[in-house]
Amino acid sequence: MSTRSKGPPKHQNRKAWKANAGVKKNDKELGGKLCPYPEITGVCPRCKAQIEWRRKYGKYKALTEPAKCNHCSKRAVRQAYHALCAACAKERNVCAKCCQPSETIVGKDAEKHREEQQMLEQALRNLRERDRRTLLRACVMKPRVKKIHPDAWLMEHSKSAKSCVGTLEFPSL
Repeated sequence: MSTRSKGPPKHQNRKAWKANAGVKKNDKELGGKLCPYPEITGVCPRCKAQIEWRRKYGKYKALTEPAKCNHCSKRAVRQAYHALCAACAKERNVCAKCCQPSETIVGKDAEKHREEQQMLEQALRNLRERDRRTLLRACVMKPRVKKIHPDAWLMEHSKSAKSCVGTLEFPSL
C-alpha cells in the first residue's frame, strides 16, 4: 500500500518546477504575456511568505471583484487572500490576511505611495527633457540595473533637478 511507505523520497528532483512550463504563450497576442502581480501590502511577514509561495507555484488567484471586509462589511478588500480592507487593518493595527496583531506590516500605505508619486512628478516637471527621460528610463529598468546604490545613481543623474527644486529628496524607488 502507498500509505505504508515512510521516509525520504526515492529520487531527488533535478530541476525546479516552473508554473505554466508546458503552456505556449504568444507575446504578440492580447493577454499573451503574463501580467505582473500587484505588490503585497498590509500583511505580516508570515502571510507575505504564504502569498509569495502561491505566486511562485502557480496557486495564486487574483480577485476579479472587490471582496467583503470582515470588520466593516463593505466591499473594499482589493487584494487576494486578504480578510480586511486596508483602512480597517490600519485602524486596528493588524495583518489584513490573518487578522493577528503585528508590529511589522509589510508594504506601503496608499497615502505614502501617493505622496512619493507626487514628489517624483514635481521633480520631473522641473527637469530638462534629457534628464527626465534618463530618470524615467532608470525607473523602468530598475530591476535590471545593478542593485548597489540605485538611489545614489538617481541623485547623481538628477543634480539639475535639485538645483531647480531646492532641497528636494527623492523617494527610494
